[in-house]
Amino acid sequence: MLTVDFNRFTLGPGMTVLDVGCGQGRHSFEALRRGADVTAFDFSQSDLDEVQTMFDAMAAEGQVPASGAYRTVRGDARAMPFDDASFERVIASEVLEHIVEDDAAIDEIVRVTKPGGLVAVTVPRYWPEKICWALSTPYHEVEGGHVRINKASELVGKLEKRGLTTLGTHHAHALHSPYWWLKCAVGVDNDTNPAVKAYHRMLVWDMMKAPALTRQAEKALNPVMGKSFVVYLQKQY
Repeated sequence: MLTVDFNRFTLGPGMTVLDVGCGQGRHSFEALRRGADVTAFDFSQSDLDEVQTMFDAMAAEGQVPASGAYRTVRGDARAMPFDDASFERVIASEVLEHIVEDDAAIDEIVRVTKPGGLVAVTVPRYWPEKICWALSTPYHEVEGGHVRINKASELVGKLEKRGLTTLGTHHAHALHSPYWWLKCAVGVDNDTNPAVKAYHRMLVWDMMKAPALTRQAEKALNPVMGKSFVVYLQKQY
């Protein structure tokens, strides 16, 4: 399930891509399939081990173009072990809401991006996230959980203040908002609830089959209740 739209966040063969807070690697894998030189970066070594395993499997199955390359790097997004202007594309998807010192992470994202390079940042959208916080304390008060609810205007302001120019924005994953409201209402760890199980089955079916009905429904609903806010930017200097 991609949050960044790679039709808008364009990249070509051999381009250097950094996936900050890559998690389980969904955006790293897509960038690699498109022939990029991908660095998957995260604080969790267990997540990186899984990403490395998938990278290797993709290579073994011939899913990596000749121009593609990959590696995993562990570290802190607030002090990344990369030289200035190292990457042509930088992705930070659903990570800034986990970092107390998000200003430091944003500084690092801008620092490692090449002049003229593109940056994609995604965070949970303000009002769907606010409902989750209102329904459930455990949803956000856990180790490594969300430490803030981002307002789109404030986030964009922080990014532009550091020399990035906004190219466009959109919202994604409208069908996931009710799922998380439901989980927060019945208990975020209560995966045996019949309604939660049924909704989860529908989401898995949608992701696997991508039927026209749900794809068109989500497209129509994203501007209204998309769970994620996505902004694309360019570093000017």
